[in-house]
Amino acid sequence: MKSRALVLEKQRELSLREIDLPYRLGPDDVRVRIHTVGICGSDVHYYTHGRIGPFVVREPMVLGHEASGVVTEVGGNVSHLRVGERVCMEPGIPDLTSRAARLGVYNVDPGVRFWATPPVHGCLTPEVIHPAAFTFALPDSVSFAEGAMVEPFAIGMQAVIKARMQPGDVCVVTGAGPIGLMVALAALAGGASEVLVSDLVEEKLAIAARYDGIIPVNVSRESLREVIDRRCGEDWGADVVFEASGSHRVYDEVLACVRPAGVVVLVGMPIEKVTFDIVSAQAKELRIETVFRYANVYDRAIELIASGKVDLKPLISETFDFEQSIAAFERAASARPNDVKLQITLDA
Repeated sequence: MKSRALVLEKQRELSLREIDLPYRLGPDDVRVRIHTVGICGSDVHYYTHGRIGPFVVREPMVLGHEASGVVTEVGGNVSHLRVGERVCMEPGIPDLTSRAARLGVYNVDPGVRFWATPPVHGCLTPEVIHPAAFTFALPDSVSFAEGAMVEPFAIGMQAVIKARMQPGDVCVVTGAGPIGLMVALAALAGGASEVLVSDLVEEKLAIAARYDGIIPVNVSRESLREVIDRRCGEDWGADVVFEASGSHRVYDEVLACVRPAGVVVLVGMPIEKVTFDIVSAQAKELRIETVFRYANVYDRAIELIASGKVDLKPLISETFDFEQSIAAFERAASARPNDVKLQITLDA
């Protein structure tokens, strides 16, 4: 079908234009009128660099994968969703017969088709068709804007689940970007007594400081290790350290900040290869977990937001109309320190 969309033509070239999209409603699908789409760091990276690792933009691609909207049509086999229902969509579509899916780890299915990951089109277009199994109803208390935030919050949820946290754990998050803040909020919801969030940028830390239970640490002014020593005792450390900055320089600090037999969860993705001190990790007998997107967490993420235990609204920095999409991406690419999440509305 033909639809107007925000199209990444090639590196650093965006256009709002008509494009043919390969959408056809199947019996297990729903048609969704898109309302709100968030701009993710990966969208911006494709725009500025034209690739992320092995995923290269070789032909025009519609951007966007954090979305909410309204169901306008349901396939014949769909019974849990109805026309007019407000929803958000999990953007990765695996092969449900794959070995990864049968193991419950469909996020690492090699054949997964993820919105706005070449060559798969994203959702910055007025209408999409999506599997009903990966489309989730939004409670009345969850706005469209919050619904579009479920996708990045799901990454925080996945990180906390992989950590297997205990009630009262002291946690550290390195990196106060959007994902770092999502991890911190998920950790608080998961029972952390407090979460130290470190960064170099004061504006980001000021946003983190709005939340009770989050302690900002500006590592340009004070040592993260010394702050942890004051809170956890010298020569000990935090129970869980989440690395969410993606910086290749932070790994020695991460290992220094976690307690013996503690947990390190690697969430941020470095652009270049990193040096990792395996012996230091072995000497503490650390458990090291990694995160790639998420699996089986969307429903719980939505319930946490609906319950009021997690408030994502302070992280929405500004909202743009669909016709302002290119300007929104240019602003996102400028990396203003006060911006956490920019969103685009298509059905205001």
